[in-house]
Order: sequence, then structure tokens, then C-alpha cells
Amino acid sequence: MPDLLLELRSEEIPARMQRKAAGDLKKLVTDALVEAGLSYEGAREYWTPRRLTLDIRGLTARSADVREERKGPRTDANEKAIEGFLRGAGLSSIAEAQVQSDPKKGDFYVAIISKPGRAAEEIVAAVMPDIIKNFPWPKSMRWGKASVKPGSLRWVRPLQSIVCTFGTEHEETVVIPFEIDGIVASNVTYGHRFHAPGPIAVKRFEDYASSLEKAYVVLDAERRKDIILHDARDVAFANGLELVEDEGLLEEVSGLVEWPQVLMGSFEEDYLSIPSEIIRLTIKTNQKCFVTRPQAGETLSNRFILVANIQATDGGKEIIHGNGKVVRARLSDALHFWKRDQGDLPDLETLEASAAKFGLDLKKPLDQRMAKLDALNVTFHAKLGSQGERVARIRALAADLAKITGADAALVDRAVVLAKADLRTEAVGEFPELQGVMGRKYASLQGENVSVATAIEDHYKPQGPSDRVPEDKVAITVALADKLDTLVGFWAIDEKPTGSKDPYALRRAALGVVRILLERGVRLPLLATTKDADLLAFFHDRLKVYLRDLGARHDLIDAVLTPEADDLLMVARRVEALTAFITSEDGKNLLAGTKRATQLLAAEEKKGTVVADSVSEALLKLDAEKDLFAAVKAASAEASDAIAKEDFRSAMSALSKLRAPVDRFFEDVLVNDEDAAIRANRLALLRLIREATGTVADFSKIAG
Repeated sequence: MPDLLLELRSEEIPARMQRKAAGDLKKLVTDALVEAGLSYEGAREYWTPRRLTLDIRGLTARSADVREERKGPRTDANEKAIEGFLRGAGLSSIAEAQVQSDPKKGDFYVAIISKPGRAAEEIVAAVMPDIIKNFPWPKSMRWGKASVKPGSLRWVRPLQSIVCTFGTEHEETVVIPFEIDGIVASNVTYGHRFHAPGPIAVKRFEDYASSLEKAYVVLDAERRKDIILHDARDVAFANGLELVEDEGLLEEVSGLVEWPQVLMGSFEEDYLSIPSEIIRLTIKTNQKCFVTRPQAGETLSNRFILVANIQATDGGKEIIHGNGKVVRARLSDALHFWKRDQGDLPDLETLEASAAKFGLDLKKPLDQRMAKLDALNVTFHAKLGSQGERVARIRALAADLAKITGADAALVDRAVVLAKADLRTEAVGEFPELQGVMGRKYASLQGENVSVATAIEDHYKPQGPSDRVPEDKVAITVALADKLDTLVGFWAIDEKPTGSKDPYALRRAALGVVRILLERGVRLPLLATTKDADLLAFFHDRLKVYLRDLGARHDLIDAVLTPEADDLLMVARRVEALTAFITSEDGKNLLAGTKRATQLLAAEEKKGTVVADSVSEALLKLDAEKDLFAAVKAASAEASDAIAKEDFRSAMSALSKLRAPVDRFFEDVLVNDEDAAIRANRLALLRLIREATGTVADFSKIAG
């Protein structure tokens, strides 16, 4: 079966867009071919800074013929109905239709529509221009003379050539020469911009990939990443160092080069007085370079790894020199920021009111920055006030939370008032991703308690499902206060996440609260704290996601999670206990006994059958119902004691003892007795079972 090779070559595609664009191309093309009646054995996408490539194997050479029967109106239908049928079926006269009979409906017209299959080449040529013209780039541009025409081609960067070849492995391939805005698909591509700029004629994928390799282009992005990573490790090791690995930077750099060449540069050791985080970010952000450290060391070395796109004749000396100049200039700026942030601000007298408001010491640099943040009235959100007002809210909330977490109240207060201070530092102004990290460093420099310094960094955490959770009680308290203030505030102004839109990262904040509560064992009454039932439901949604990711069954979560449950730690522990218990023999007994009783009760309640307010022992006539009543009272008491001790497994074990008396009850007792009072009493007995088991979980929601 034939294969299809497609390449769209352009000027440099931004690295962050390449992987998704290649995946989009694969989906758009394969979906269009399948929709047109073709099938294929496999497809793989490739990308470099200058090309998107698609290799489709085992594509059917032709779509199948289609025969469709389209049912029409009865033969005695009016003229308009028949005309509409002919028009829809593409028939010129009713003589071209067939007549079929139905014993009940009579005779009616049927159109037999035959559509011959089409050659794969024809289909590809038909679908590709539309795919290219409507390609979903996040940003695109027009260029050249054609750009003035309405509807002209837009692409992420100027599109330069298209390769489209088709054929079997053992036969000559053909070019599918579709055209778009003057660019005609051919079998000609081009290699590396500097090392091999000439045209290269290709036939099929193997020939194409090997020709590009000879022309200094590594087509496979994963292979480029592997080359960069291993060469960088080797270069570092040869110099007695180790690479500080960075998967995000590796992905980006592999999208900047077609022929990766790994080199090592250096800067003056004096710059190592700058915090490692700043050095790393400076070199990464400005020069897309990796940093190194001494083998088994914690601090950085003064050597960095750069990845060039050309194989320089001088061994890379000029490239290293050029990158080194830029790195040194940027580190000089960073050193200036680092030193400035440790000095006094020039207008301290204007900060006294803000300092008094937050109990700040204007002899200390970080305190000055917090006072400045408040004095400038820096906006947090137009409807939620300034950063200073926000810190005041977090301060009050953290004071209450400290009583729950057991954190030192004075340390919590100090951490809160300094937590946002680094937003006014020059280091964070240059590198916003360092907020919190720089606050911790500056706090340590001015002699703050280690818990305070830690909380300043960790109060932003966790920032995602894989980020670490704060451990120190002060940090836990401030992190909870910060996230809860954000959520309560945005709920109050009705700025809630909708669909895929969550501009203020409120889902992340709620998941952060959930993870802190569960992973650090914090008992926090969320409804009493937030005073918003709708927000509590939002926490429930995040809790479900978190527990499901840990492997909990959705039905067991639903069985435990009630709308008013606001102690998420207890919900999680109930789910954990239920998960462990439900597959045991006792668990199966509890589920079977409970379901039989509650389902019958629910059915009668739905009918409107009267259920007594309470069980009257005088109306219990049979031994089986008397035994069940006694068993329910005993099991309920035992389960209540266990729940009070938060021993949910023991509570379930106690309730599982109801299985035998429940079975005996249904064998010996007719619930729907003719006597209405006895019937209502027996239903009340079943309700007792539901109420008793409901203290642990709603077993009607459990599958099985």
C-alpha cells in the first residue's frame, strides 16, 4: 500500500508552538482522509524550527465506491414532495427512481445513489489547501505582495515550500501538486539554512529523512533533545562538573536548532555571589543556556552550556565569546538588582504610616519594600482592592487559622506582613517567577526566624498537582490564608471559573487547599471559614479530582461526600476506609444488607406510602422484626462510638452485622402488611437502617 510524505517548510517557527502544530497537522490531515473514505496503517509527525512533517504509512490508494438507498415519498404524494425528493437525491426525473412496496405504508419511491471512489491523490490535493489556509496557529502573519489580497494565506512565519509525495515502497513515487497562494507542492526540500541551503529532491520518508541528515538537519525532535542532553552531560563531566537539567529548557532549545552543537562558556566567579536561582533564570531566560554545578555540589559553577545551530570552523570560539558577553552583561544587571534590594529605599519618611499599619521595622530592607507596596496603593484587583488591603485580609484570616493549625501566632503574623514584600524588589521585577524565593532570601539576610523565611517562599505552594506542599506549620497557615482569601474574594465578585477559562487560577488555588488539608492532616471547617456553600461545592469538585487521581472509585467518593461536608480531611479518611472495607466479606455483607432495605424504602417513599415517625416496639409482631430492631440499635450505638473516635472502619464493621438479621427479616416478614400501622412501623424500621448506615456513607450510591 502507498505512503504519503508531507512537509510544510517555513521560516523559523517559535519553539513553544512546534510540538502542538505537528500534532494538529497529523490530526487534521488524517481526519480529513478518513472522512473522505481512506484508511491508513500508521502516521507520525515530526518537527524542526523550519518544518512540519507528516509520514503516513499504508494509505489506501482509492476510496471505496459508495451505494446509498435514499427513501422518498409515497408514489401518490403531491408534486412538491416529489420535486424535493428528486432535488435532494440528484435525480433529473422520477423515472430514475425505483418503486418499493410496504404492506402497511403502500408504494414509495427509492433513489439508488452510487458514488464512485476517488483516488487518494485527488483526495489529498482537495483537502490540503483548506487545512493549510485554516491551520490553527495561536498567532499567524501575512507576507509579500499576495498579503494585500483578501483571504490570502496566513502562516506562523512565511511558508516557503511544500513537499507532497505519494507511492508504494517498491514503485516510483508521484508528486501531488496542489497549490496554495503560488506555492506548488513538489518533491523538493532544503537542508540546513547555512550548511546545506541547496535543493534536495526526495521520494519517500526514509530517503527524505536520510537526505536531511546529510544536509545537517536532525528531523526527530526527541532525538535532538537526546543529543543535546547527552552531549551537555558529557561536556560538563569532562570539566569536572554536572549539568543542572531543565526539561522545559531542553524542549525549547531542541526547537531552536536543526543541527545541535553543544559548547561550554564561562563567566567571572565574582557573579557567584548572586543567588543561584537568579543566575539560572538570567542565563536561561536571556540566552537559553543551561547552568552547571560541581559534581555532587549544591551551588552553581561559573560555566554554562550553550547549544548552537552551526558547526563552526573555529570550534565555536566566537559563538562562546558572543554568548559570554551577553551572559556577563545580564549577570551584571542581576548583581545590581541583588545589591540594590538589600539597601535602603530613598523615601523612608513617606512610608511611616504604612509601617505603623503593619508593624514594620523601617530599618530592615524587606520591611521597607512591604511599606512601599502599601504606600503606592498597588492594585491587586480592581474590585478587590490593593495589595496592602489584601495583606490585611490575609493577616486577619491567618490569625484565626493559626488556632487550627497550631502555628505560632506571632510568627504567622510576621510571615504574612512580609509575604508580598518582594513584589517591590528589583529582582522580582525582572524575574516575576522568583516571587517568594527572593522574599525568603531577603528575609534570611535580615535575620528573620527560619519559619517566617520559609513561609514567605512556601505560601505560594503547591502551585500544581506535582508541586510540593508546605511542611512548616507557619507556612501551612499562611498558604491556606492566601489561597482562601483569593477564592473567597473572587467568589464574592462573581469571577468564577467557567468551562476551560480560569484566568485567576482558582482551580489551582482550590486544589492547593485540598492538598494542604489532606497531606498535612489539617481539620478545617471550610463552610464556617468561607461562609459560601457554592464555594464549598467547588472544593468538593477539586477533592473528587484529587481522590480519583489517587485511585479512589467515583461511586465511593459520591457515597461519602454530602453537600454540607466541609471537613475534607474526614471525607478523605472515610473514602479511604470505605475503599479498604467494601471489598472484604464484611463490606459485601454491609452493602447487600443495606441496599435491600434502603431500595425497598425508597420505592415506597416514592409511591407516597406512609412511614411512621419512629419505631413502636408494641407494633413489632414477629421475632424477625424484633431481632432486627435490637440489632439496629446495638449496631448504631457501636458505630456511633467508633465514628466519635474517627474509626470509620470499625463503624462499618459494626454495621455489617446487620446482614443476617436483615436477610431473616425479608425472609419472614411481609413489609407491606394489610394493617397500615404495622406497614408504616416496618418501613420506619427500614429507615432506621438507612439512618444508621448513612452516618458512614450513602450505600445506595455504591455500584455492585
